[in-house]
Amino acid sequence: KVCEGRDAPHALAEAFAGFAATLRAAGGYFAERVADLDDLRDRAVAHALGLPMPGLPDPGHPYVLVAADLSPADTALLDPARVRALVTEEGGPTSHTAILAKILGLPAVVACEGAALLTDGSPVLVDGGAGTVLTDPSPEQVAGAAAEEERRRRTAAASSGPGRTADGHPVRLMVNLGAPHELAAAAEADSEGVGLFRTEFLYLDRATAPGAEEQRETYRRVFDAFAGRRVVVRTLDAGADKPLPFATAADEPNPALGVRGLRTAVRHPELLDTQLAAVAHAARATGAEVWVMAPMVSVPAEARAFAEQARSHGLRTAGAMVEVPAAALRAGQLAEECDFLSIGTNDLAQYAFAADRMLGSLAALLDPWQPALLELVRQSAEAGTAHGRPVGVCGEAASDPLLALVLVGLGVTSLSAAPGCLAGVRGSLASRTLAECRELAGLAL
Repeated sequence: KVCEGRDAPHALAEAFAGFAATLRAAGGYFAERVADLDDLRDRAVAHALGLPMPGLPDPGHPYVLVAADLSPADTALLDPARVRALVTEEGGPTSHTAILAKILGLPAVVACEGAALLTDGSPVLVDGGAGTVLTDPSPEQVAGAAAEEERRRRTAAASSGPGRTADGHPVRLMVNLGAPHELAAAAEADSEGVGLFRTEFLYLDRATAPGAEEQRETYRRVFDAFAGRRVVVRTLDAGADKPLPFATAADEPNPALGVRGLRTAVRHPELLDTQLAAVAHAARATGAEVWVMAPMVSVPAEARAFAEQARSHGLRTAGAMVEVPAAALRAGQLAEECDFLSIGTNDLAQYAFAADRMLGSLAALLDPWQPALLELVRQSAEAGTAHGRPVGVCGEAASDPLLALVLVGLGVTSLSAAPGCLAGVRGSLASRTLAECRELAGLAL
């Protein structure tokens, strides 16, 4: 671009725009990285202009952060004591930015059309649960929101112990864990274990696969932190959407529908074998109850092969994730082949509605209250019940206190969410009987 006569700042901006378009067109994991690329662009242009590095604003007082989009890296650095809420124009309800905000306990509204038009200093009222942003709220509206927040705090403070409905029906409440820096908060949460331990962080951003010893040490730290509790390990979920130079192709035309999850393990069996061996070795040295589950299972034969391989390593409890409609429609046959099912509502919604979970304009289709999605959950839960298999939900749907009642009414036996969401879910369950949950489920369908 410079050779074409552009000055450095414009050349950088145009070059980054080209790379961003390529990533956005690739979809999946690549599309999720556009926000990171934009952050690098802004820093490079600022350097070329001799300006201070861009970053998060610090007005010296608490504020609501409004942006066109926010990179996962910047989201992870947000200080809840300063940033009281987050509003972005881009992203979807299950985007990484939204998930990170939930982990931090920040009210967040993503895919908010016109958010960038808000001016500095404008008073806004953000309801992350309802997904609404109210500009210039009245004193009565502010007071009402404050009262509701105080009610939620009291509910959370009074809520502890195992999850159960008002009439004593048990619902195991667990946390999601996806990176080492989340371990301390997850372990300290009042939970019954880890319902989803994502292991991709061990494999991403490196040229070679992690060795058995490195994996064993990482798993051992997690299992030790949850001694006496259950930890459900999801094996490597990678593919063209989360590319690994040592295992995946980076040129698939549609990564979300390509070789990912368990399909990657079929092509590279040594990856799964090493991981299962490391999990089993670490489990034997700790007091945690370790389960393993396979991502992106589509047909019963895949569940059978995974369960057999897990058991060959001494892992007695092996399950399958229900993330594609085919798995939900044949959940009974999957349950015959493995020991439990775990419903990943984020991907299940994406595939059921053919809607990219990262595309803000399609956020309404990814609403976990969609009756068609709940019907797939119902079919999966009923299949598990018929075969005596527990069925959990580990997607973002599990973090909604009201939707949790519906999920339990549909037959789900456990819920796994961000640590900060568990108290609200626990309190909600304690306020309703199982019969009332079933009634709500019927209305939702």
